[in-house]
Amino acid sequence: MLHSTLTTKSSGGRSRRSALAALALGATGLLGYGTACAQAGAYPSRPVTLIAPFPPGGPADANARLIARKLSDALGQPVVIDNRPGASGSLGTELAARAPKDGYTLLAGTMGTHAINIALQGNLRYDPIKDFIPLHTTVATVNVLLVNADRPYKTLAEFVNFARKNPGRVNYGTAGPGTGNALAADLFQAAAGVKLTPVAYKGNAPALTDLVAGTLDAMFGYPAESAAFVRNGKLRALAVAHTQRLDMLPEVPTMAEAGIKGAELITWGGIFAPAGTPPDVAKRLTEELARIMQMPDVVDTIKAAGAIPFSVGGQAFADLVQRDLARWASLADPSKK
Repeated sequence: MLHSTLTTKSSGGRSRRSALAALALGATGLLGYGTACAQAGAYPSRPVTLIAPFPPGGPADANARLIARKLSDALGQPVVIDNRPGASGSLGTELAARAPKDGYTLLAGTMGTHAINIALQGNLRYDPIKDFIPLHTTVATVNVLLVNADRPYKTLAEFVNFARKNPGRVNYGTAGPGTGNALAADLFQAAAGVKLTPVAYKGNAPALTDLVAGTLDAMFGYPAESAAFVRNGKLRALAVAHTQRLDMLPEVPTMAEAGIKGAELITWGGIFAPAGTPPDVAKRLTEELARIMQMPDVVDTIKAAGAIPFSVGGQAFADLVQRDLARWASLADPSKK
């Protein structure tokens, strides 16, 4: 019918050739339209949300923003940070687990959200293994034992002696159970044989504010947010919860150097996608993140923040999550060893 209509409006071979040319152009237009649609549907075709399950301003948030900027450049689309703090990162992590499985919602998770919270809280509404695809790690962090400069203890040995003689009298700030500084404090108390009194905050920043003001006696803090206060004399750094001294605070001894062994703790952060995300999208994101973690400016920024660049992707990252999950489960319940 289409051919009949076209030919009745034309006469002679020239008209027929014109009609055929029109059909060819129309077919080419349809093919072009299909190609354009396919390209429009290529990932990513719109902004990506990166959920940061901790408050703005802390080291985990700063690292998430660094990665978001670089990932935005790599993907050619904005990567927008969505801070969803609460319950030691569990609230934001649950939100990410329930997000559409299309690669447009990612999670800046941590060892806390994926290995520790389930051991300590036990009633999570997400499964750290079944609900997520581990894409790539980004950073490893260590803590420094900090005390208010007006307190009488000037060394780790003096702090331990005071705490032993005054059980429960020394308080310390944490960002909540399961967070890196809370776990560092737990390990320290066990290794040193002391009893401290925890004071929970919604994040490290408000705890650090109270420590500087003298409301708190001590806390395990991150070097990036505390180094300036150590240098201006408002805080005193007693020891690093790591096997090596930090470039940012080279004068601060390790726990072992200061006389306490077994109090080291390194925590990691990484990017996750909800389980069910298309494999090609997960592969693309993993590859882009691996490239980002090799960029000199990213490495330098992480080091300048007193942290450790940490680059493990794909199955190796998944294996790391499994190992740490089993480790913290056994620490919380020795029968699971």
